[in-house]
Amino acid sequence: MKRPVAALACFMAISMGPAVSAAASPAAPAGGAPLRIGLIAPLSGGSADFGKSVREGAELAISEINAMGTYLGRTFELVVRDDKGDPASGKEAALDLVTREKVAATIGFCNTGVAMGALDVFESNHHVLIVPCAQGTAITRKTPAAQSFVFRTAPSDAMNAGFLAGEIVDRRKLTKVAILADTTGYGSGGVADITAELQQRGLQPAYVGRFALGVTSLRSEVDAARAAGAQVLVVYAVGPEQAVAIKARNESKWNAPYFAPWTLSFRSVLDTAGASALEGTMMTQSIIQDSANESRASFIARYYKHTGNRSFGSLMAAAQAYDAVQLMSRAVLRTPGNLSGPALKKALENLSEPYRGVVTVYDRPFSSDDHDAFSPNMIWLGVWRGGDVRYFYANDARLSAAVRRKNGH
Repeated sequence: MKRPVAALACFMAISMGPAVSAAASPAAPAGGAPLRIGLIAPLSGGSADFGKSVREGAELAISEINAMGTYLGRTFELVVRDDKGDPASGKEAALDLVTREKVAATIGFCNTGVAMGALDVFESNHHVLIVPCAQGTAITRKTPAAQSFVFRTAPSDAMNAGFLAGEIVDRRKLTKVAILADTTGYGSGGVADITAELQQRGLQPAYVGRFALGVTSLRSEVDAARAAGAQVLVVYAVGPEQAVAIKARNESKWNAPYFAPWTLSFRSVLDTAGASALEGTMMTQSIIQDSANESRASFIARYYKHTGNRSFGSLMAAAQAYDAVQLMSRAVLRTPGNLSGPALKKALENLSEPYRGVVTVYDRPFSSDDHDAFSPNMIWLGVWRGGDVRYFYANDARLSAAVRRKNGH
């Protein structure tokens, strides 16, 4: 199979000449044990659908990097930990990887609450973390970027909320918005972000309903939102609870538009709620499966071959994790012989050569004052159609071959 242009060997040969030649430096002896990168994701529990996709995307990136060459004679290796979608387990996994295993850097976290509970481990140990999935706005704001070792390759909830408010209020002129959200850090952050966007438009939510993980019915909350005169429903929850909310909306025979962040796109929601119940519901997406974009089509084919699967638990999770590992490898190549946290942080903040990734072309994705690789213009509106996530707007589908870069570049 022909390797994509973004493969590590091409990147090294074309863009990284000085860094590669530095590999022969006497200060950096060749050979040795694998260069270990930590990976933390929910591989069991209610968030396992996108946690497993993160692992598979990261594993694919590592296998392709190793097939193209080594770092000072060392292959790359993932050291994987399951956070179970639980904050206590997530912090323990972080402590294990950073202080005991002493991995060079870490890719991790799908759940906002789990990530927030572990951030201090990375910051206090000056250890670089790239978050491929968790979208809570506070993740990259808890510590100012200039001092932070936390980066992200996913759109923040603040960006998602701005996008959704723009679609619902500005474009569709709907002003009575109901919000349903779980009681995790993710749900609380989502309520705060979408409420702030509504307030900027002189509005307040028509109804806010909160619920615990594992809830089996949301019929009373949906009925209350409808009774409050809501014209539209926005739901912040992971896969299992998204399915519960979808079923409740159908049971109530309420046809109000249903919006959600990316969690609505998970395969587990389709498997649990069914295609007919999901039909027409909408969500924010960083990537939508199509054949027009060469990098994405190639990634999907390679992913299927690597995993033996013919579907994704979450395409976004797999693609963003793949890109996170590739960006980390580029940072490593810029610091031959020095894998300290400060050196890797500086390298990530100064990636000067564009990387043609799966989700986008990462052209200076990070800086010393911005550790989010996304900007709002990079978000698409997805919709469930016939059991698949499609572009809601036909023009977006036509433009999908064009890459949306950070800040409109």
